[in-house]
Amino acid sequence: MRSKSFEGMACSIAGVLDAVGDRWAILILRDLSLGLSKYEDLRKSTGVTHATLSDRLKHLEQNELIERRLYQTGPDRYEYLLTRKGREVLLVIQALAQVGDKWAITGNAGPPLKFINKNSGRPVKLALVDDKSGELVRLRDVRPQAGPGADDLVRWRLAKFDQG
Repeated sequence: MRSKSFEGMACSIAGVLDAVGDRWAILILRDLSLGLSKYEDLRKSTGVTHATLSDRLKHLEQNELIERRLYQTGPDRYEYLLTRKGREVLLVIQALAQVGDKWAITGNAGPPLKFINKNSGRPVKLALVDDKSGELVRLRDVRPQAGPGADDLVRWRLAKFDQG
């Protein structure tokens, strides 16, 4: 069962979480990014029940993170593909993998999945960069600030942050 919606909350993070839905949906997006597109392949990879997979695929489609495409008739069979919006959510998945690898979540054998530059073959990682200069920024040098869409609750959170 999914939690209540974050709709109406002035928070980009809550909006992405609402669009994705839950942890099963993250794994489905992971698999779609790896080229799996058929229902049975997604089920085999995740180990999720039919009911849960069907529900999550519908949710991801309604939130325009994936699209369903007919690839066979009689009986009708569909494949699932990432949309542009869905491909952008892959940054979240890469960030989760990067943190999991750093913490050795899956054990000491090393990362189960690596992300590489297809042109150079070298590993890539997500990093914070200055929006204008492109220079690397250390996490400890990042500070939250109210944006143009901030509401009173966002400003309250930031005031608490400033007091801490």
